[in-house]
Amino acid sequence: MTTYQDLGYNKIFVSLDGTEAQAKVLDRAIIMAANHNAELYIGHVIDSTALETAGTYPIDLIDALEKSFRNSITDQLILAENEPTIKKVEVIVKAGRIRETLKDEMLDVIKPDLVICGARGLSSIKYAIMGSISTFLTRSAPCDTLVIK
Repeated sequence: MTTYQDLGYNKIFVSLDGTEAQAKVLDRAIIMAANHNAELYIGHVIDSTALETAGTYPIDLIDALEKSFRNSITDQLILAENEPTIKKVEVIVKAGRIRETLKDEMLDVIKPDLVICGARGLSSIKYAIMGSISTFLTRSAPCDTLVIK
């Protein structure tokens, strides 16, 4: 017999994009992980598409972008790591094409049962051409997806 505890989330993955809204998204992910006594995986993809277009890019640039991202979440990361009801906290930063990297190197590896992301506002032209990451995650994640507005 399935109990309500069996319906909770064990592995929560939050996709952060480095924008101002990411603090709100990460706050919600920390609350969800704490409420569900779950593992929390914080993912960020450094978009290499623009860098690839330029030809090659210095590895120092990727390192600097990763350091900047990690610094931007330091306070919230400490909060999550000190929350006793969160089983595990892991930050994963990769460089690559956002959709492929999220799916192949994060979601397929972690196998979360909840994905949390922000609903970033793109211009209507950019959205028509590229779509949005939240739409991509909602359609391609093999689990529940929570989009934070």
